[in-house]
Amino acid sequence: MTSVYDFTCQNPAGIDRPLEEFNGKVLLIVNTASKCGFTPQFAGLEEMYEKYRDKGLEILGFPCNQFGKQDPGTNDEIQEFCQLNYGVSFPMFGKIDVNGAGTDPLFKYLKDEAPGILGGRIKWNFTKFLVDSSGKVVKRYAPTAKPGDIEKDVARLLD
Repeated sequence: MTSVYDFTCQNPAGIDRPLEEFNGKVLLIVNTASKCGFTPQFAGLEEMYEKYRDKGLEILGFPCNQFGKQDPGTNDEIQEFCQLNYGVSFPMFGKIDVNGAGTDPLFKYLKDEAPGILGGRIKWNFTKFLVDSSGKVVKRYAPTAKPGDIEKDVARLLD
């Protein structure tokens, strides 16, 4: 695989969704959780999406239950939670693993391209990967990085 666009992931209904459909867009890929201290970041992510989607930004959310079992619900329950509580309109995908033997291939690729301080492991929910419009991973952000903290990097890639 040579870019993020080479991957196919499953939407919350379990239907394959090729990331090729986002080709030419700047992506912010985030592993999310509904019951995490960082869950309120959904509001900032949605705000950023509303501000920049017409300029070419897509935010892709990937629920994960590997950290403190903070996303135990079904894909439908997670989707409903995100929409009702945070008005999430950016694409959400089916629940995945981001570490260990069952790591989703997309997240294996993201971690290989931007290993971070843990040598390729994801530390916690709301780790973010910024991808340029050619599908190249540009930067990885820690869970503590709020959407507002990374907005300038997003805006720069969109210009």
